[in-house]
Amino acid sequence: MADASRVVLGLGGCVDHELTLTADVLEQLVVDHDIVAAELTSPPVVTSERDLVVSILGYVARGGGGEHFVASAPALGTFAGRFPHRTTLGGTSVRAGILLSRLGVPSTLHLVSVNDTVRRLLPPDGEYVSSGVEDTYHPHLIVQYHQGLRVHVGDLDITAPFPNRLIYVNDPANSAMLLTDDLGDRLGRADVFLVSGFNAMRDEEELVRRLAELRTHMRRLPPGAVTYFEDAAYHEPAFSRRVRDALLDVIDVYGLNEDELQSYLGHQVDLLSAGQVADALTAAHALIPAPTLVLHTKYWAAAFGEHAGQYADALDTGTVLAATRYAHGDDFTDTDVDRLRRRPRRPESVAFAEALRERMDGVVHCVPGFSLDVPQPTTVGLGDTFVGGFLAALAREKADDC
Repeated sequence: MADASRVVLGLGGCVDHELTLTADVLEQLVVDHDIVAAELTSPPVVTSERDLVVSILGYVARGGGGEHFVASAPALGTFAGRFPHRTTLGGTSVRAGILLSRLGVPSTLHLVSVNDTVRRLLPPDGEYVSSGVEDTYHPHLIVQYHQGLRVHVGDLDITAPFPNRLIYVNDPANSAMLLTDDLGDRLGRADVFLVSGFNAMRDEEELVRRLAELRTHMRRLPPGAVTYFEDAAYHEPAFSRRVRDALLDVIDVYGLNEDELQSYLGHQVDLLSAGQVADALTAAHALIPAPTLVLHTKYWAAAFGEHAGQYADALDTGTVLAATRYAHGDDFTDTDVDRLRRRPRRPESVAFAEALRERMDGVVHCVPGFSLDVPQPTTVGLGDTFVGGFLAALAREKADDC
């Protein structure tokens, strides 16, 4: 497959400052900002570095992941400067595109801004278009933490029960999410189209216009093209329903993770209980009646819907590559992928997948995750890597059909 026009990945992208939390820096920040345990709830608006620290600690305490708008861009830079960090490219579409390039599947990225960092870090064999009229640079703060991270100072004593990642953003270009005029022309040649990024928008009138524009462009998609929508944490939570209502009838696959699922349902779900997950999938599908729901979690990935079985290879490819990134980070090799593919699956996940199949035979396909014991895993970009692997498998299937 050599035609980048066959896979279009959108809609935005960004520069990321990635860092890993350490107890000593966090404890000093707790002291400096006079933070107490009773405050560890998510601030409604993150307007300062203090709010940022409170938000992060709340997530660490419960092992959660999330994404938030930050009203103060300088707070992001100040916090990032307290830790060693590296500069990477982010956004679901960009991370997926980088992975596709590594797998030999070319694609075209639709971006909303570029700058010298983006030009330097994008794969040299990839194509991109940008709706931005000038370079902009608004790095996103990507925070990961390891299981067992303990912050103990004053009356505050928390330990992370799971590893996870957090995203904090102040990015006007992604908030505007402008579309290129020729997007429809590009979609007219596409086999696969990824839609992501609307979660960063904050103006309702702009969102309504952008959704209408996207629907107009999507009319150019050929019959048989697959549109994959990847969910995310909305900076304005009420916009999630608005986006779903506008796009569900033109989406083939709707992807989300366990944090997003539980947010929609309003309660925790035991991800290894076939009964609870069956009920959760049924309830989620009532809220999000896409032809196929794809739920990717730390234990397994599943497709739900009457066409679930046709995505078996895509689910497995996404799961293998996300697990490889978890274990080896950005610099994994083909050998790492091959070795991981031969590793045993988690026994509890295997048992769960079988129990779920027995309960929901014919409308669900579940792929168990792997048994991995990694002291310092990579938790950044796992969902994006899953999406990239999933789309790579779809693109290859489309190429074989041709």
